[in-house]
Amino acid sequence: MTTAPELPLTDLNGSGTRRAICPHDCPDGCAMTVTVENGRATGVRGDPDHPFTRGGLCVKVNNYVDRVYSPDRVTTPLRRTGPKGSGRFEPISWDEAVATVAQNFTRVIAEHGPEAVMPVSYLGTQGTLNGLNVGDPFFNRMGATVSERTYCDSGASTAYVMSLGPTAGVDPESLAHSRYIVVWACNMVSTNLHLWPFVAQAQRNGAKVVVIDPVKHKTAARADWHIPIRPGTDGALAMALIHVIITEGLTDAGYVEQHTVGVDELAERVADCTPEWAEAETGIPADDIRTLAREYAAGQPSMIRIGVAIERHPGGGNTVRAISCLPGLVGAWRKPGGGLLALPLWAFPVNWDALSQPQLRPEGTRIINQFHLGRALNDEIEGGNVHALMVYNSNPVVVCPDQEKVVAGLAREDLFTVVSEQFLTDTAQYADIVLPAATQLEQTDVMFSWGHLYIGLNRPSIPPVGEAVSNTELFRRLAAAMGYDEPCFRMTDDEMIAAAYDWSAPALEGITPETLAETGWARLNLPGPDAYAPHAEGGFPTPSGKQEFVSAAAAGGDFVLPLFRQGSNEFQPGGEVDPLPRYVPPAGTDGPYPLNLISPKSHAYINSSYANLPAQQRVQGEQAAWVNPADAADRDLADGDLVRVFNERGAVLAKAVVTDEVTRGVVLTAMGAWRSNTKGQSTVNAINPTGFADLGHAPTFSDTKVQVERA
Repeated sequence: MTTAPELPLTDLNGSGTRRAICPHDCPDGCAMTVTVENGRATGVRGDPDHPFTRGGLCVKVNNYVDRVYSPDRVTTPLRRTGPKGSGRFEPISWDEAVATVAQNFTRVIAEHGPEAVMPVSYLGTQGTLNGLNVGDPFFNRMGATVSERTYCDSGASTAYVMSLGPTAGVDPESLAHSRYIVVWACNMVSTNLHLWPFVAQAQRNGAKVVVIDPVKHKTAARADWHIPIRPGTDGALAMALIHVIITEGLTDAGYVEQHTVGVDELAERVADCTPEWAEAETGIPADDIRTLAREYAAGQPSMIRIGVAIERHPGGGNTVRAISCLPGLVGAWRKPGGGLLALPLWAFPVNWDALSQPQLRPEGTRIINQFHLGRALNDEIEGGNVHALMVYNSNPVVVCPDQEKVVAGLAREDLFTVVSEQFLTDTAQYADIVLPAATQLEQTDVMFSWGHLYIGLNRPSIPPVGEAVSNTELFRRLAAAMGYDEPCFRMTDDEMIAAAYDWSAPALEGITPETLAETGWARLNLPGPDAYAPHAEGGFPTPSGKQEFVSAAAAGGDFVLPLFRQGSNEFQPGGEVDPLPRYVPPAGTDGPYPLNLISPKSHAYINSSYANLPAQQRVQGEQAAWVNPADAADRDLADGDLVRVFNERGAVLAKAVVTDEVTRGVVLTAMGAWRSNTKGQSTVNAINPTGFADLGHAPTFSDTKVQVERA
């Protein structure tokens, strides 16, 4: 067992200002200050001293105390008393709740084997301790079905690592020094708000900001140039940009020769990817494609920021492979403010194995991706039915595709379901046992970021509301009830913090849990944003040590990175993978479903969190379907009409918003609304597909074909 000093705690019943870190699945990882009076939080605000947060919080979190003290909060364990889905529960004690869970898990294992138990979790909190991996040791020890969690960035990260290696590459703050910024498939103002000031600073200093997106959203409206693109054709654009840069001699020849591998093969691959070819695929005029390529190559240091949506179509992985080639071709890596910004989390020396304890998992345990949860709950998966389900850090009725099958499976009387939650979500309504989960103001965690280079320590600001407990405490209690006595199940939070990071790594030099207890947060021990250019002279963490246009990692086939799979400590080989990027087109729109549905993140919700809170509901409004005026006219639809968006998988009722902010042929319905709050009792994941993209088992949610009609 790892030993660690106990970190100091404040008087939780006292008054004062506490430090906290936002817990949500967001790149901004905001530092917060919490005002406390006599043990009750009275307000939160962004930490004004934090260089990335800069004193502001987004619409999702700036009233966080309303979430903490909501009258709808689950504050005691609950047992179902009515039919599944009825929302009828009665309070019980923690001892009774834990005993009930342990008895049912034990019963299911005895009757059907451990793989009949399945966990479902994601990033309802993204803390190191309470986030993605918190339940992995427990379910690995049990031998439960392995839950694969590839909702976001699994395909993009796989592609990025294949080309560039696991490198942070870019300091997001260095965008202030960029001369040309391409924001690709990212509504930064809604989903990465605290990065925008650095973009705006560069813009004020003369940088050109280009947004590539099918939607003229809040970020595109602030750009110098919005380039609308057909969903799923970003790879064609990237290949055409490579074609122009190479054929017109716009490369940084010295950088390409010294620090990249495979340029000749890449040139051959894109030989036929002309702007005219790409125009037919993307809808972007060939002259615009040439202009973008020329300006991007000349505007050094140039930066590309890719969003999560970039991977959500059949060719998403290859799209990121192609985009990853661009900075190396033009030498953008030479200076701060140049390169490709994806996930800087690679800079954090996280000990994933200490969090997941993969050695506890029996070899050969079956794996089910959460996109297939509906099938798993309806006995359509090899290996037998799921008879016990535990949900934490997730609301699968809203976030999983195949929504109707998920609901039908949860309604099974022979399925024992336990949900750890802060509210009676659409999923919790179907639980047999609901356990009260702590908020960030009530728990300890260490927070890394996938959007900046600061690490933070979150300590409790207030006593738990009711009987709420952290995820770490929850799994300590469950492990004890199941008789699991491995040392990892007895670790305190402080011991887990000590084990979760390589605190001796150069990036953490001068940073310890003790110093974070004093300062709240610290920048990793890296050069500042005006000096951080780790690949100015190459040095990529790839097999060759160079940027690989021809990827050596492709020889291993498709794989899922360890952080996206419960209990995995190695790359998982899959099918054959092309070592060069290629264009994989989206599905066609011929037939009964001629429109392309996209389902981006909401402005006021973070996934499904906050979709039950009045302030955020007022900002977000009711479930809507954005339709281009030409498409609306073809269907005799008017702004404000109640419409039915449907395909062979299901249907969604939404209010029509007729706007030229969406490209013709595209319908937009944001994800996040709760099913129970919609007119049709369904959300966008009732019609989204369950198939995988080309790399990393990424989703294909942006390759959804639909029709729209007046309801």
